Order: sequence, then structure tokens, then C-alpha cells
Amino acid sequence: MNEFDYLTAMLLGAIQGLTEFLPISSSGHLALTQRWLNLDPDSTHMLLFDVLAHLGTLIAVVIVFVTPARRFANRLIRESSRSWSARRFGWRIAVLAVAATIPTAVIGLAFKQNLEAAFDKPVWIGICLLITGGLLAVLAKLRRGRRGWKEFHWWEAALVGAAQALAILPGISRSGSTICVASYFGWRRRWAAEFSFLIAVPAIVGGTLLKIRDTLDLPGEEFAAVALGPVIVGSILSLVVGVFALKILLHTVRRAKLHYFALYCWVAGALALAVT
Repeated sequence: MNEFDYLTAMLLGAIQGLTEFLPISSSGHLALTQRWLNLDPDSTHMLLFDVLAHLGTLIAVVIVFVTPARRFANRLIRESSRSWSARRFGWRIAVLAVAATIPTAVIGLAFKQNLEAAFDKPVWIGICLLITGGLLAVLAKLRRGRRGWKEFHWWEAALVGAAQALAILPGISRSGSTICVASYFGWRRRWAAEFSFLIAVPAIVGGTLLKIRDTLDLPGEEFAAVALGPVIVGSILSLVVGVFALKILLHTVRRAKLHYFALYCWVAGALALAVT
């Protein structure tokens, strides 16, 4: 196995930050990179890096969406002091977020081991990248949606959450699949993107907690041998790159150019299949 040095950590951190938000699948890219660099994904270094890198991408979401999140929280608080009939916008978004999070959690926990088994099979990663490219290409053919928050149904949000759960498969993009499904239902692209990252927060938090649990099960002497410097540097880089990647994605979605990433996914998928 190769050593987890600063260069490796920075490479993985940049890939994590960039691919976590762009619709090209962070899990697929990380799995392929770890394989090509001959890294052990179950090593203490990698487990600890995964935890901190996911925390970095979570912070990136908070940084980019701090203004709309504050506006939503303030509105939710104001509506909580009124009669139930007056609780419309803020509470409606909260209900939609819960409706999307439930299937993500149920499917993710029930089939986690089965879905993650694909991490050891580059051929499946390649196929999933091709599927992601297909989803993005379909998105280009969809009529731009006009539906706003008040017109969203709970079952639509649940299906968006189910699409997010399937992104546990390496090669299936979380942002690409959720935005594509929401757009299929006629949601405005801007709202589809913001909702995608709203429900990403509990998903990332849940995934991070599971990784923390797995990390804490390791013997203490393995932690003592971890080179914290590269792990921390790589995680910070994932945060910085993640902020820029998220802004790029939002800019791309608003201009209906998300399908441009389809060609990249097809090329990456074809390469993954070619080298297996």
C-alpha cells in the first residue's frame, strides 16, 4: 500500500471538494483514485480522512447557503408564533425536507452494505458514471420547470430523497440525481438545486456519524500511528475547493447548463471500464 503523504492527501482533498458538489460523483472518483494509488480504503488514515473531509464539505454547504438558511430559520421562527393556518412557507419546506430525508435514511441504512460493495468493483463504478451522464443528458431535454415551493408535493420530495439514497452507489451523483428528479417534476432549477443541498445536510451528517462510529471502533494504537498533518491539510483543501465547486454548480444550474457534465461522466465511465 502507498503511503498517505501530503501530496496524496491534497489530491484526495481536492477531488472530494470538487466532486462532492459537481454532478460527477465524489464516491466514484474517490474509489477509483484510491484504487489507482493503491490505498487501503479501510485504513485508519483513510477512515479519519473521510470523516474530516465530509465535515469540510458540510461546512462548505453552510458557508454558501448561510444567507438563505438564516432567512429560512427566521421565517420558521416567525411562523411558529402564529396560528397553524398561517404556517405556510417555512413549515412547508421543513415538511418537504423531512419527507425527503426519511427515504434517504431508510434506503441508505437498509442497503448500505449492498450498495457500498460496488466500491470494490471498478466495472460498476464505470457503469454508474455512464448512468449519471445519461441522467444529465436527459435533464437537457426537460422543459425548464416553473413550479415554486408552494406547489411541491411531499411524495415528490420523497422520490428526490430516494434518488439521493441511490447515490451511495459509487458513480451515481447525489446532486445530479436529485436535481434531475426534481426538475422532472417541473421544479424551478434554482429551487431544485437549493432543495438538493438542503437535504444533503442531514445526509452528510448521518454519513459522517457512521464513519465516526467505524473509526472509533479501531484500536487506539492505530490512531497513534496516524500522520495528522496530511489528513488535516487534505480536509481543509476539501472545504476550500468545495466552496468554489458549489458556487460553480449553482451558477451552472441557473443557466441550465448542467448537462455539460454528461460528456465528462461518459468519458470517465468509459475509462473506468477500459482499465478494469
